[in-house]
Amino acid sequence: MGMLDWKHWMVLLLVVLVLFGGKRLRYIGSDLGEAIKGFRKSIADQSEDPVGESKRAGGPERPH
Repeated sequence: MGMLDWKHWMVLLLVVLVLFGGKRLRYIGSDLGEAIKGFRKSIADQSEDPVGESKRAGGPERPH
């Protein structure tokens, strides 16, 4: 009983569709995709630019 059978997945999908509706699920999926894309972009930008903004701009670094 560790994995769910395909019948269980179908029932779960039906329940989710009834609760949220098809249009709402499309918006949720789209928002989730945009969030993942933004997260990946920020991780890539951070790894490409390990130097802080103040050092790159040439200004003195202020203590926090």
